[in-house]
Amino acid sequence: MPGDDVALLIAELELRISEQDKVIADLNEMVVAQWRKIDGLERRFGELRDEFDAAAQARSDAPEPPPPHY
Repeated sequence: MPGDDVALLIAELELRISEQDKVIADLNEMVVAQWRKIDGLERRFGELRDEFDAAAQARSDAPEPPPPHY
């Protein structure tokens, strides 16, 4: 019967939609995890850059020792 075909098609579409919803949710979780990791890496990079700048400034303020051949 034609009504059975429509019901079967609707059931298949509902199944596909539920699978797509799961895939979208999984992808969203991945993106959120990646953004958290990126934020942590950016924060750590900033800390390391500050440490490097401080070390470079401390080194440039100190008098330069004579070369070893003197």
